[in-house]
Amino acid sequence: MTNIIHKNPKTLFDPTPFAFSHATSSADKGKYVFISGQSGGQDLKHTLSKDFRTQVKFALSNLETVLKAYHLKPDDVLKITVLIVDHNQEKLAIWTEEMHQVWKNNKFPASTLIPVPKLALDDMLVEVDAIAFMPE
Repeated sequence: MTNIIHKNPKTLFDPTPFAFSHATSSADKGKYVFISGQSGGQDLKHTLSKDFRTQVKFALSNLETVLKAYHLKPDDVLKITVLIVDHNQEKLAIWTEEMHQVWKNNKFPASTLIPVPKLALDDMLVEVDAIAFMPE
């Protein structure tokens, strides 16, 4: 497991209820793993549900699958970028709830959420990419 350092300065608001940290780093020696955007595709045919929460769950599950290929876990993620089609407060609440299901220890990666009008495929509603750290 990577020794990830989470920084949430007391002079800034507490971001943990919103499922992110202000900054993360690692003092370990190792290498970065850059993970391409993972959608909510459910299978090898990339089947996409019309339901936003379902796509979020699969996008996070797909992210975990890539991490496992490197023997890493969500706690090894330093930074994520989230793209949400037609973002609104309801979708933000769903995203936050699902992040709390994956990062149960509330040690969240740094995060940027970008509202977008469309993603690569017509039915994609969410995409998340990540930068993880793999210690030597």
